[in-house]
Amino acid sequence: MPKVIRFGVSLEDGLLEKFDRRRKARNYSNRSEAIRDLIREDLVKAEWELGTEVVGVVTIVYDHHKRELVNKLMDIQHDFGKIIISSQHIHLDHNNCLEIIAVSGSPREAERLADSLKSIKGVKHATLSMSTSGRHIQ
Repeated sequence: MPKVIRFGVSLEDGLLEKFDRRRKARNYSNRSEAIRDLIREDLVKAEWELGTEVVGVVTIVYDHHKRELVNKLMDIQHDFGKIIISSQHIHLDHNNCLEIIAVSGSPREAERLADSLKSIKGVKHATLSMSTSGRHIQ
């Protein structure tokens, strides 16, 4: 287990009150856990900015009745086969499908994939959620 180091943080009282309300609303038992997560989140963002390997998920909702839409979506996914590690197709109802695409690799390539998918007519919503591979963060 890594060595734990204690340090002090100085905050204005109003900022600390807001932080504590948010911490409690998110069910953190103490300030240290909340601050650790904020630091990790910032380090993950730095990984994205530096182009370090990331993992993530592209989520899209689309109307599967749109002509040629499914073929276009599959063509794009094949073009990005180097970073796609898995995908799952879910039928939401008679008209709508959800596609969950797990990716691993360059953040720029993940963003390019998400942008390519969301720009197709018939895609109702698309989002990219990137995280860390965990290799560079404790």
